[in-house]
Amino acid sequence: ATRTSSINARAPTHRAIRPASSQKTHRRSLLCRAEDTQTSAANVVTDATFEELVLKSPVPVLVDFWAPWCGPCRMIAPLIDEISNEYGDKLRALKLNTDESPSVATEYGIRSIPTVMIFKDGAKLDTVIGAVPKSTLVNAIEKYL
Repeated sequence: ATRTSSINARAPTHRAIRPASSQKTHRRSLLCRAEDTQTSAANVVTDATFEELVLKSPVPVLVDFWAPWCGPCRMIAPLIDEISNEYGDKLRALKLNTDESPSVATEYGIRSIPTVMIFKDGAKLDTVIGAVPKSTLVNAIEKYL
């Protein structure tokens, strides 16, 4: 007598039940509007300028690790700009393109973007990963001002 393992038994999927003639591939598209990610040279940090602009900064620094092809990065770009304007001289907000400056991204273990890190006195204090609401970023910043 042979026993059939219940682990190997599979319920038929919806696609398998339909006749072959009615099987169609459906493709759904998700569209989101995002701001243009053009950044001015004044708020860009690179592998070459990271130490000077971030680690040696006299004020806390928010670094947005992003890439031009990243939709969620484009979605939070306006939030980073708003935060930069609202905090003025109390906080420096910089953007690091991970495609153009991979060394710093690797050094800080960036595995997904957008990732926002907060630095003060040369040390990384906090990390926020993903496209989060502005309030989440503000709460992280306020802890260190």
